[in-house]
Amino acid sequence: MTRRFSLKSLAWPGAVAAVILVLALAAPWLPLPDPVRQDIANRLSPPSMAHWLGQDEYGRDVLTRLLWGARVSLSVAFAAAALAAIGGTLLGILGGYFRGLVELMTVRVAEVVLCFPPLLLALLVVTLLGPGATTLVFTLAILFAPGFARVAYGETLSARALDFVTAQVALGARTRRILLRTLLPNIAAPLIVQFSLTVAAGMVLESGLSFLGLGVVPPSPSWGLMIRGARATMEQAPMLLFWPCLALTGTVVVLNLLCDRLRDVLDPRGAAQGRPGFLRRLVGFPPSRDVVPSSTPGLLTVEGLTLEVKGPHGPVQVVRDVGFSVAPGQTLAIVGESGSGKTLSALTVMGLLPAAVRPVAGRILFTGQDGQVRDLLRLTEQDMRGLRGRDLAMVFQDPSSSLNPMLRIGQQVGESLRAHGITEGVDERIVALLRRVGLPDPERQAQAYPHEISGGQRQRVMIAAAVANHPRLLLADEPTTALDVTVQAQILSLLTALRRSEGAMGMVFVTHNLAVVSEIADRIVVMYAGEVVEEGPVDDVFAAPRHPYTAALIGSMPEGEAERLTAIPGAVPQAWAMPAGCRFAPRCSFAIDACRAAPPALEEVVPGRATRCIRWRELA
Repeated sequence: MTRRFSLKSLAWPGAVAAVILVLALAAPWLPLPDPVRQDIANRLSPPSMAHWLGQDEYGRDVLTRLLWGARVSLSVAFAAAALAAIGGTLLGILGGYFRGLVELMTVRVAEVVLCFPPLLLALLVVTLLGPGATTLVFTLAILFAPGFARVAYGETLSARALDFVTAQVALGARTRRILLRTLLPNIAAPLIVQFSLTVAAGMVLESGLSFLGLGVVPPSPSWGLMIRGARATMEQAPMLLFWPCLALTGTVVVLNLLCDRLRDVLDPRGAAQGRPGFLRRLVGFPPSRDVVPSSTPGLLTVEGLTLEVKGPHGPVQVVRDVGFSVAPGQTLAIVGESGSGKTLSALTVMGLLPAAVRPVAGRILFTGQDGQVRDLLRLTEQDMRGLRGRDLAMVFQDPSSSLNPMLRIGQQVGESLRAHGITEGVDERIVALLRRVGLPDPERQAQAYPHEISGGQRQRVMIAAAVANHPRLLLADEPTTALDVTVQAQILSLLTALRRSEGAMGMVFVTHNLAVVSEIADRIVVMYAGEVVEEGPVDDVFAAPRHPYTAALIGSMPEGEAERLTAIPGAVPQAWAMPAGCRFAPRCSFAIDACRAAPPALEEVVPGRATRCIRWRELA
């Protein structure tokens, strides 16, 4: 759907709503009779040239009171909805983003209001404070704020876990910027719908309370008071009841339609495509502090990495004593089933571990563009921000969650450039990057939103953003999993070509697909249940695996040369229920009693190759 069509669909409900609003605002200046002037002698008179809709039970002009009633009812409903939206959205975003005590003090406290029936609570407040428009606004705002808080809270919980929010945190964006310019635009669509429903509910409640004599004070006109007055004379003049009910119902329907269409226009993931992004460009961040140079060779060296999470009976190691290295210009593949710890190991290098996981041992030595070697586990968050996007970059598995749906592609690719102080010729560099990763018509694609391009093209955009600053190390976390086979091959060829063109750039490729490994990697690290069970050159490991798990993975690969595929029995054990000896022993057909006695160490087979199997000689 095009932008023109979207704006056209917005036209008629917008026009009707505008007419209602203009008539309500202009009521004091229109050539109409006094809305409170009574003419008892002509009460219940039918429509005439002087009174187009007739006169009510006190002889007042019905049309005039409808327009003045719209002014009162709309102002009360909109004011109450606006106050509720501001307060409730703020509570919901804060509670959903910070969780913990903040959640308890915001969302949970707001939900206490939901325990009371809305009409009864409104009756209580109005009875205590007295009737009137001001009291109504205050009462309705209290009633409706928890609804906004719950919507904002739920949407924030969903959005805060997405990669593009994590990227803003990693780049060092301030909390206020993340809340207002990243989270709020992405949860705005359901809030707009909630606002339309709240305005409608506010008008209905105002009319109901006015009908009961606890809302707008007579003789001020309101639709609720008109309905109340027409009830007593509905047999003699039924149209007096019809007109305010029609005005109330019609306005509610028009406002709901308008907000639905407005949501589609403002959200580029819906029908409209032409709205500019919400986020402004990010500014540069200070470079990280240098550490003492190390004599460790290579680009990246991970030694003895151990990660823990809190378990029901104490800390649990989800990754234990993991080590590997990457040389400049080399691609290392980390493979294993889900739950093997390969993604956690890669996230540790980037300093993007979930809050529940913490490193307790090991070193991660990285040689930056300045030639200095740093232990990434010892750097502060500010230091890591200076490296991310410049020396270190990562391509995540799902580009749909990695790209902000509210920002154009060019803006998001440019963020990594501007975050590291590049301000000259940014637009030209963005187009050049998109062309480099094989995106067709890069000038036009830079202005597109993520939902307007295919999954493979979104992954190319992620790769363009990752290599924008010519990083020394690129980490790719299963970047081809969600793509079809043809697009997978294209992405693999692109990554290989980029690694070669960047010269000294190393790459860590995380995957569970051994067929992919054989095409792109130089060395392989096989992980199982949080441990490295085998490592070595790809060709050597594929030709002669030295661990039963590696052999089983190769045997289950459809692209292999085996005439019959073999499945690995059982499942990866849970982190808190690891077997006493070899972690693979319960699933291994080669296991003996010695395998179950004590955890085996990683043993060197030949220089450059190692295995954690005590029977590797027999397996060979």
